[in-house]
Amino acid sequence: MDTTDDLRGLKLSLVVYVLIFGMKLGVYFASGVMALLAEALHTLSDIFISGFLLAATILAAKDPDATHRFGHGRAQNVAALVAATLFISFTSLKLFEEAIPRLFRHEEAVHRNLPLVLGVLGLSMLVAAAPLVSMLRQKARGAAAKAQLMELVNDELGLLAAFVGTLLVMWGYPIADPIAALVVATIIALNAVGVFRENASYLLGRSPEPEYLQAMEDAACAVPGVLGVENLRAEFIGPDTVHAGMHLLVDPDITVRAADKIAEQVRESVSPCGGKGHCFIHVEPMLPKAGETGLAAQEF
Repeated sequence: MDTTDDLRGLKLSLVVYVLIFGMKLGVYFASGVMALLAEALHTLSDIFISGFLLAATILAAKDPDATHRFGHGRAQNVAALVAATLFISFTSLKLFEEAIPRLFRHEEAVHRNLPLVLGVLGLSMLVAAAPLVSMLRQKARGAAAKAQLMELVNDELGLLAAFVGTLLVMWGYPIADPIAALVVATIIALNAVGVFRENASYLLGRSPEPEYLQAMEDAACAVPGVLGVENLRAEFIGPDTVHAGMHLLVDPDITVRAADKIAEQVRESVSPCGGKGHCFIHVEPMLPKAGETGLAAQEF
């Protein structure tokens, strides 16, 4: 998968986040609306996370080296895992700590310049939509870009919650401000858990779906000379990159050169199923099972 689209989307997101953070923080000090502070902190974490994901995407595109024989594709999964941890610890927990006490002291809050707050939130929603639309138009995304896409969706949901909360404050419901902040914190936490679980499974050696493996086996068995496939194993070693291995069963009487040719044909045949990656093939003679004669094995 070409990482050009991923890099473009991540760079655009980083620039947008810096602009939005400055806007939100400035208007928070002018208004005292806690939901806007929650969004500012959310955006600050986005700045660090986007920078980290960008660096990981660049690293993932590096060629294999002496210490990373299968490349650096899992760097994106590591980055997404760290990003999810930051979503929870840096942003979500801090927002809960600030918002919960305000639920019981909402009458003490002083809110100013609320129309300005609504304007900033509305503008932020429009600006954040630009990289979101760009990433949604991509047909394929790496793990880092998927994490970034999820965060952009989080942004829109959080901004919507803050916008509605500010409207309710204007209409005389000050408790809506800490409630909106809690909604933002909850959105961040729930999506962070999802990102964490998905990328942890890849780092633990997640295997492709059974349909994916069956397609590889069918492609191998379709090659002339292949009598069967055993011990097919595969795992993701990067975004859409698979490391696979299989044992091919062939006629025990063929030459080594013929067996090597069959193995090469199988490797080429399974490539469309496996995409880019690695496929190790071990050729074995198909011997009769215990209690069977060679003739019976050939006939059946």
